[in-house]
Amino acid sequence: MISKLENKIALRYLKTRKKDGFLNVISIFSFIGISLGVAVLIIVMSVMNGFRSELINKIVGFNSHIVVHSYGKVTKDIFQNEFDNLINVYLQTNSGEAVLIKENFTKGLSIRGYKSDKIQKLPIFTDNPSNEKILRGKTIAIGKELSFDLNLKIGDKIVLMSPSGEETIIGNLPKQEIFKISKIYESGLVDFDRNVAFMNLDNLENFLNINPDQRNLEIYLKNPIDIESAKKSLEKKFLNNLIYTWADLNKPLFSALKVERNVMFIILSLIIIVATFNIISGLTILVKNKTKEIAILKSIGVLNKSITKIFFLVGFYIGLTATLFGVLIGVVFSIYVENIRSFLSQIFNISLFPEEIYFLSKMPSEIDVNSIILISICSIVATVIVSIFPAFKASKLDPIKSLKYE
Repeated sequence: MISKLENKIALRYLKTRKKDGFLNVISIFSFIGISLGVAVLIIVMSVMNGFRSELINKIVGFNSHIVVHSYGKVTKDIFQNEFDNLINVYLQTNSGEAVLIKENFTKGLSIRGYKSDKIQKLPIFTDNPSNEKILRGKTIAIGKELSFDLNLKIGDKIVLMSPSGEETIIGNLPKQEIFKISKIYESGLVDFDRNVAFMNLDNLENFLNINPDQRNLEIYLKNPIDIESAKKSLEKKFLNNLIYTWADLNKPLFSALKVERNVMFIILSLIIIVATFNIISGLTILVKNKTKEIAILKSIGVLNKSITKIFFLVGFYIGLTATLFGVLIGVVFSIYVENIRSFLSQIFNISLFPEEIYFLSKMPSEIDVNSIILISICSIVATVIVSIFPAFKASKLDPIKSLKYE
């Protein structure tokens, strides 16, 4: 327990005095160092959490959550209500590659095919009920970024060349067809918007010479984050089919993000540890400056353990207040990180978060309370550890030697 006397003396020693100039500088640097270390760690963790969440949301919003490979044609309700609590919607699909030709420009394009009356069930097309009409006839839906790159708009026509070709009397020639742009979608991922297009499933299979029996079954879950348990349940249903999920397709990416997050936590934690070591220097100098006061306290009956508590509290209060201040700065910065990024970009005319690299239009941030608690605990524990030795040393001072020349 901490007595009122111990707490009062510790708070008194925290007050700055002119003759303690160098000690004050060390205390200020300790406070600033711990605060900045905690704040930077919270900001980095929040941005990395936000980046991971945004990336997952974009991926599960654009891609199917689970794919049953080479399932074939769907002619009836294959689930018969047995996965109603798990599955939101399922669609049959096929995909392939083609070459887009516009004037003197050519570009490789990934094409996905869906039934025209099912396309509106895709997450990126749920914004408009009339989307069920966009793939009827010889039409195609392209991404926003591709429309910007080629200056295309709804109603324009483009030429697609199939890699399969077609047989003619003079041999095999590349197959070319004209498609009308009926929709310009926006997924939020620049790379997808620039390289993926949608068309009617039958048109795609005819154009690319794909067998309808090679169709895949795309499944969209009500909870795409809990992907592993859903995969295990569906594997029992499709014993003879290959099943893979969005997590399987992006495993290297998210493994790298996890490793990077852990490494950044360790590296940035060193900032806090280095800053807390300044407390040792500050407390050691404080003990040296307070030798006379320590001797007087001991001579009037203050116990050694009370002396230890007093100087321990000095270091602890510095670390605690610095940690709380760092948490405040880190949380506020994390909340307004996108506004700060935009402001700095405008002021210095630089791109701090380029879309073409990070595939996101703005800097994400997601504050994790558990991470903040962990960071705060680590900071306070480091402060406690470095405060023990100087405080213990203060309690071992001999009052007789200290007052000998007073």
